[in-house]
Amino acid sequence: MILDQLVAATAKRVARSKQRISLEQLKGQTEKLKMSSARPFETALTNDNMHIIAEVKKASPSKGLIAQDFTYLQIARDYEAAGANAISVLTETDYFQGSLEYLKEIAQQVNIPVLRKDFIIDEYMIYEAKLAGAAAILLIVRILTPQQLRQYLLLADQLGLSALVEAHDEDEIKTALHAGAKIIGVNNRNLKDFSVDFGNSARLRQFVPDECIFVAESGVQTRKDTQTLQQNGITVALVGETLMRSNNKTELVQQLKEPIAIDQS
Repeated sequence: MILDQLVAATAKRVARSKQRISLEQLKGQTEKLKMSSARPFETALTNDNMHIIAEVKKASPSKGLIAQDFTYLQIARDYEAAGANAISVLTETDYFQGSLEYLKEIAQQVNIPVLRKDFIIDEYMIYEAKLAGAAAILLIVRILTPQQLRQYLLLADQLGLSALVEAHDEDEIKTALHAGAKIIGVNNRNLKDFSVDFGNSARLRQFVPDECIFVAESGVQTRKDTQTLQQNGITVALVGETLMRSNNKTELVQQLKEPIAIDQS
């Protein structure tokens, strides 16, 4: 299963990173940072409008190379100018051809919050995210034990980071809520075989309380899709491949954010 391969590759990557810089060194560096109680990622996604988390992604395991000309800084600036509410940056190196350096540079160039999207399986990666300038991290229920999930949520909060907790079914949502998740993303992509079911988020919306931010992940392609989400009580979507393949990313972000037309008849 591809998810197992991703986790195994991540474990090797973290081990290599620890040989260069120890966990204690990372902790020491974060202690020098100014912590804040503000959570810009959550604030950016909170109101009744449609919100777009626009993703910067070079490749994927299912589609291969997505962006031959990967001008990630310009892409991020275009997203911000178009009105994206936050930016997701793939930092997984082996299968997505991402980099923590991409996130670090983007975070320095834009004024909207940046999410580290990776397969976080070690607290080391959370400290890395903080030092790179991330405002939020992705935590995937399927690859963590309930104890790990609780610990990582607590650590993220201590470091001033928000956490988007990704689930794929009702049981994973219950696990996320029990661990204390405040932002829950439902992935329309099945991480076992990478097939996409756009209706998954709409079906599972009922299991997430209103006080939590709900994010639909994967499968969003058109304005009709985001309006369908809104009709199902979903006002946040993470959009990756569709935006990365678009020749006019600015226009597409604006279209995806358009409100539902109100029938005046």
